[in-house]
Amino acid sequence: MSSFRPAVVTLAMLAAVGLLTSCGGSGTGAQAKSDGKSDGNPVYGGTLTYLEHQPPTCLYLPAAGFYPNGGVLNQLTDKLTWQNPETLKVEPWIATKWEINEDATEYTFHLRDGVTFSDGTPLDAEAVAANFDVYGLGDDKLKLPPAEFVNNYERSEVIDARTVRFHFSKPSPGFLQGTSVIGAGLVSKKTISLPYEEQCQLKNVIGSGPFTVAKQVVDKEIDLQARKDYNWAPSSSAHQGRAYLDLIKIIVTPEDNVRVGALTSGQADYVRYVQAYDEATVENAGFVVKGEPTRGVNNGLYLRPANSILKDIRVRKALQAGTDAKEVVTTLFTDNYPVATSVLSHLAAGYVDLSDKLAYDPGTADKLLDEAGWTRGADGIREKDGVKLQLGVFVAGPQPLSKQTLELIAQQWTKIGVKLEIRPADAGTQAVDIKNAEKTAVNHSMVGRADQDVIKSHFHTKNRDVILSNDKKLDQLLEEESALADETKRNEKVAEIQRYVIDQGYAIPLFEEPQVYGIAPYVHGAAFEAVGRPSFYSVWLSK
Repeated sequence: MSSFRPAVVTLAMLAAVGLLTSCGGSGTGAQAKSDGKSDGNPVYGGTLTYLEHQPPTCLYLPAAGFYPNGGVLNQLTDKLTWQNPETLKVEPWIATKWEINEDATEYTFHLRDGVTFSDGTPLDAEAVAANFDVYGLGDDKLKLPPAEFVNNYERSEVIDARTVRFHFSKPSPGFLQGTSVIGAGLVSKKTISLPYEEQCQLKNVIGSGPFTVAKQVVDKEIDLQARKDYNWAPSSSAHQGRAYLDLIKIIVTPEDNVRVGALTSGQADYVRYVQAYDEATVENAGFVVKGEPTRGVNNGLYLRPANSILKDIRVRKALQAGTDAKEVVTTLFTDNYPVATSVLSHLAAGYVDLSDKLAYDPGTADKLLDEAGWTRGADGIREKDGVKLQLGVFVAGPQPLSKQTLELIAQQWTKIGVKLEIRPADAGTQAVDIKNAEKTAVNHSMVGRADQDVIKSHFHTKNRDVILSNDKKLDQLLEEESALADETKRNEKVAEIQRYVIDQGYAIPLFEEPQVYGIAPYVHGAAFEAVGRPSFYSVWLSK
């Protein structure tokens, strides 16, 4: 969750930075799913004005999963592989081919020739090895944490300038897909050797991608310019060579009405984070709304058993039964937000339908709380041993309509005698209190990744640890999943984990969270990677 206070950008300010786009042409799918529109042949040139809801935070690749970070890094860095968002198949990119041994403990990648970083240094086997040694092991001296998408990493081996092999202490079946995720973006040896604080800074991110940084006004604007010598898009990309656009202006615009107003008035071309209540406005104005799935752990409330109230499973199960996810979706959202039927999206690998365990049942919730010894006070809120049944949660800035979602759930919980204390996302104590189960009993969260390991990323005590559980059985299940080379057995383990998380009352899934964009009709070639981050490589303008 970002601790940055977003910059305020008005329509007048947008006009001042030069919003009108130059003429463009037509384009077809590049590295991801295209919008499918075409008005002729693609042409080069023009400036795309893209409005982002929040400013980027730390841009150290393994820690850069925040969607505003991805909107920048996806344009600056390439990956060893590319995951096709239609088929979810992992395809060649910087690696032209690879071999994996039978138990998935050795991966050998063969690299394209002639690829360079924007500082002119080669993207060769030594550079790739340097990247993944950090991503796999971290670096205590430089204060670099390892990446959550790498499991059981042991070491790299440079075979020759264009061949690198990775060794793992145990099977690591998720590694191939891991080489395609945003956190696996490849940076120069100069960048990867910097300490954490410096790798967080945009000016130090030296990638091999189709754009480079031309300008940054911290927390307000980032300008990206096309790299003219770029010529190593994924082989399946219909577009090759340099990007069509000359320039991308990424402008931080936190106000929903300003983003939508700028789009529909022609002052912006492309915006992220179209709220559900604005979708009809955008569509009725003749613009395109794209709801891209994130294929991971669903948007939901995650309950922390280390909390003195939530340590009782009966209370956690009561909160599950007392939450009406369908009402949340029908009241606040649109068809782009399917009601959750499990911990994972129905598009996620290993998904299992657990809707029968997630039915809204306030009668059962009341019964469980009665059994747990919580009785209603004069104000309707339950009490036990002089303690109110009151639980704290922070508004989740990155989650759509988090405040409204939590307010509606608070109303639902009041009916069963539970008070949900909702704290603002920018509270001064948030960074500390979010890590304290006693102060923050409930976490509103989600995570996107199109691989079974996404569930480990979310729950494992050495990854995001969203529930602060210290549940050794859960950790063991997650570690078993991440080391199963057989796809069928791995999916079965993911299903077991989902059932365990729900049966323990650790999760209240709400909806499958998309990334929702508004796009002008003259913008063509709009594309997204497998979990909904934009790629501007193949975008062109006919305005």
